Amino acid sequence: MDCVKRARPSRQERARYWNAAQPILATKVLIAINVVVYLWVVTGRDVVTGAGIINSREFDLGISKIFIDNGEWYRIISSGFLHFSIFHIAMNMLLLWQLGQMLEPMLDRTRFLLLYFSAMCGGAAGALLLQPDGLTGGASGAVFGLMAAVAVAYQRRGVNPMDTGIGALLFINLIITFVIPGISVGGHLGGALTGAAVGYVMLAPRHSQTSPVMQYVAPLGAMVLSVMLILALP
Repeated sequence: MDCVKRARPSRQERARYWNAAQPILATKVLIAINVVVYLWVVTGRDVVTGAGIINSREFDLGISKIFIDNGEWYRIISSGFLHFSIFHIAMNMLLLWQLGQMLEPMLDRTRFLLLYFSAMCGGAAGALLLQPDGLTGGASGAVFGLMAAVAVAYQRRGVNPMDTGIGALLFINLIITFVIPGISVGGHLGGALTGAAVGYVMLAPRHSQTSPVMQYVAPLGAMVLSVMLILALP
């Protein structure tokens, strides 16, 4: 009996083996949450507001300065899971799937999520900075942050991001951001700038890596700075 018990992997070892077999679990969970939220939103009822007819559940999750001033801070996160159309969510989830396959195995699950949510918070701050009265939502800020982080990772390794698929992808999406009306320019830029800054620390090449503590301080610090910026908005 003792021999059998000794031969059995410990709980930590079993968890490590299971994690290794699920290299992009966080990416899959994020996509699943976004899809579930979208399905929940589209079953909501339409209401008439001063801005026109809007889905009541979009109104419940989206971010706008008036809601933040009312103490509804959860919208910094909830707005990142809100999408306004099937095309909106399809494009964001496709990009999240592709970027998650690159970044999550490289960073590990926890640090990938920290990068994702720091970019989401940066996107929320950018959206409120440039369009405080609009109702904003979408995973685009977080996704732009992931794209920018990958671009910075290439740059730090001596590779021109424009010579890679990610550079072209980021460039095309930035053009779309400025050309197509109705897109949150602040949300995209805020997410991209935050992702680039955090990615510079988290995705440094091996010869110039920062301390392990900074791998967590950088994204958490970015979240705090984003909230402070939101607080400082007039």
